[in-house]
Amino acid sequence: MTVKDHYGLEYSGANPAALELFQAALDAYHRYAGAPFEQAKAVLKQNPGFVMAHVLKAYMTAIGSNPAIRGMAAAAVSAARDLPMNAREAGHVAAAEAMLAGEIRRAARILEDVAIAWPHDVLALQVGQTMDFLLGDSRMLRDRIGRARARWTPDMPGYHAVLGLHAFGLEETALYDRAEAAGREACALEPRNNWARHAVAHVLEMQDRRAEGVRFMRDDAAAWTPESFFLVHNWWHTALFHLGLDDIDAVLELYDGPVFGEPSSLAFDMVDASALLWRLRLRGVDVGGRWLALADAWSQHRLGHYAFEDVHAVMALVGAGRDADAEAAVAEIARAVEGAGDNAAFSRDVGLPVAEAMLAHGRGRHGRAVELLRDVRNRAGRFGGSHAQRDLLDLTLIDAARRAGETALHEALVAERRAAMPRAA
Repeated sequence: MTVKDHYGLEYSGANPAALELFQAALDAYHRYAGAPFEQAKAVLKQNPGFVMAHVLKAYMTAIGSNPAIRGMAAAAVSAARDLPMNAREAGHVAAAEAMLAGEIRRAARILEDVAIAWPHDVLALQVGQTMDFLLGDSRMLRDRIGRARARWTPDMPGYHAVLGLHAFGLEETALYDRAEAAGREACALEPRNNWARHAVAHVLEMQDRRAEGVRFMRDDAAAWTPESFFLVHNWWHTALFHLGLDDIDAVLELYDGPVFGEPSSLAFDMVDASALLWRLRLRGVDVGGRWLALADAWSQHRLGHYAFEDVHAVMALVGAGRDADAEAAVAEIARAVEGAGDNAAFSRDVGLPVAEAMLAHGRGRHGRAVELLRDVRNRAGRFGGSHAQRDLLDLTLIDAARRAGETALHEALVAERRAAMPRAA
C-alpha cells in the first residue's frame, strides 16, 4: 500500500495510521527532541514493510563507532533492501548503504539528488547536511538547504526544520546575521528545535558574544531541554560561553551535570566531553579524575572508523595519562589510512597528524606539536566538525608554541586570535 504525506511524498508499505505515527517520529527527529527511534520501531511492529521507517532507524544508528549501534543500522538496511519502494525511497536506502560502507561522499551526493528531485523531503535535507558536517563541507552545509528553502513557505508544516538547517549552513559560511535571523525564527516557530538553537549558539560563539550566549541557552532552557537528544552538545556550547567568561566553576558544573555527569556511550557526546576537558587542560585547570572515566568510555569504541572521533579519543587517553594506550590509538589511526571508505582520506589528511600532535603535546614535545598543527590547521575542515569544534586545534597550537619557547610565533597567533575574537577561549 502507498500513502502520501502533507507534502505529497509517497510512502511504500504504509497506511494512514502508520504514516501519522511515522510523521511524529520525523517531527521529533527534526527537532532533535522526542523519541523518534522508538516511534519508528512502533511503526515497524505493525507495518514491517514500511520502507522509510527502516531507513529512519538506519540513519539514526549508522553514524558513529559503536559496533552494537551500527549493527542496528545494518539490520535496518537489510530489512529495507528487498521491499517494494519508489525512486525516492530507493535513494534513501542507497544513501544508508553508503553510510554503512563508510562512503560519506557518496551518501551526500545521493541525498543531494533526492533533495533536488523532492525538495520537501526534510529527512533527505537533514541527513544530507549531516554528511556535509562529517565531510567538513561548509558550502554544501549551506547550499544544500538554500536550494530547497526557496520551495518552502512559512505556513508549511516543518518549515521551522528547514530554517534551522539553513541557519547552521549560513553560520558555517560566516553569514552570521542571516544565520542568527533564521535560527531565531525557527526557535520562535518551534521552541524545541534543538538544531536551530545550536545554530544560534554557533553564531554567538563565533562573534564572541559570550554573556549573551549564556542567557540565550539558560534563560530558555525549559523550552529546549525536555526529551532532547542533543542535550549534551547544546550544554557543551553553554560551557564554552562560560569558559570564555573565565567562569571555570560553571564549566565544571556543566561537565559534571548534563555534559558527562552520567557517562555516555555515544561517540558524539564523548567528543564534546573530550573537547571540553582538553580546553580546561590547556588553561592549566586540574580536572581531577574526570579524564579517567572518559578514557574508559572511549575504550569501548573501535577506532579507525571516523578520524574526527578518533582524535578526541586520543585526547582522552593523553589526558588520563595512558600514554601506551594513546600511542596504540595513534597506530590504529595510521592503519586506517590504508583502509577503505572516506575515512582513509580523513585520517591521512588531518586525523593522523592531529592525533600525533595531541600525543606530542601530552609528552611535552611541544615543538613537534607546533610543527604538526601548523601544517594541518588550514585544511582541518577535511575531517569534519564545525568551526567551533576545530577551534581546539588553534588553541592547542597557541599553547604548544608558548611552551616550546617560540615566542614570535606565539605572539603572532595570539594577535591573530584577538583580531578575530577579542575574548575567545
